[in-house]
Amino acid sequence: MGFVDFLNFYLVPGILLGSIYAVGAIGITLVFGILRFAHLAHGDMATLGAYLVLGAMAIGGLNPWLALPLAMAIAALLAVLLDKAFYDYLRERPRILTVMASLGVALMLRSVVQVVWGVDPLSYRTGIVFADEYLGVRLRPREIYTLLAVVGIVFGLELFLFRTRWGKAMRAMSDNPDLARLSGIDIRQVTTMTWILVGALTAASGFFLGINTELTPMMGWFVLLPMFAAAILGGVGKVWGAVLGGLVVGIAEELSVLVMPAAYKSATAFVILLAILLLRPRGLLNGKVL
Repeated sequence: MGFVDFLNFYLVPGILLGSIYAVGAIGITLVFGILRFAHLAHGDMATLGAYLVLGAMAIGGLNPWLALPLAMAIAALLAVLLDKAFYDYLRERPRILTVMASLGVALMLRSVVQVVWGVDPLSYRTGIVFADEYLGVRLRPREIYTLLAVVGIVFGLELFLFRTRWGKAMRAMSDNPDLARLSGIDIRQVTTMTWILVGALTAASGFFLGINTELTPMMGWFVLLPMFAAAILGGVGKVWGAVLGGLVVGIAEELSVLVMPAAYKSATAFVILLAILLLRPRGLLNGKVL
């Protein structure tokens, strides 16, 4: 196998997949870093976001990339409503109750998708899309747009967290919730802002996954473990840790087919998750311990 073939068949797909994992992992790390629980409905929220884009295309006749911001806004609103309905009253209870509640929310969201859109695979566009060649590297337009969108989302989020009042309040709550309360930070408003960001990020990750593969009601559930592995590998609570972890997990999954059947490549994320929990629970960038 030549180097160009290695790039086209393993490294580039790994970077693309890792970028998608990274967007989802950022949402996971925000939930745990600020709200202190593992959100098991994250994958199914991503699925719903992907199907919301499909709904916006059907109703408004929009291009999928133009429908994405609308889907992100709707998903952000739904995330806030889900928090008010299912998580808010459990805030002072043991965290395991909130985790179990999130599993129930995941099943509920999946059922909604199956009832509204059915269980058969769908896609945003039909037909064959040929890749363009750039110095030997073959990329489809949707893959280029995905990578550029992920870069924009990550840098935009970094600017928000470090340059705005709400971002600084979220970081303060992540570092020390008790001190944040004593400093006069409105915890409820910070929680709402967190869910707005998480909802938008899940919709984006679901769309990126759907446009580069296909849409199925189980798509989010299947990527939940790799997203958690990415968040923990990079360091829970660290945005750049989630990006790093996503890229590592995505590339590792694609490279794993060199040594084992492709059907088992999803096990790579499980192995990485176990290894990082055993060897370095704080992750590569020294995040919080689950």
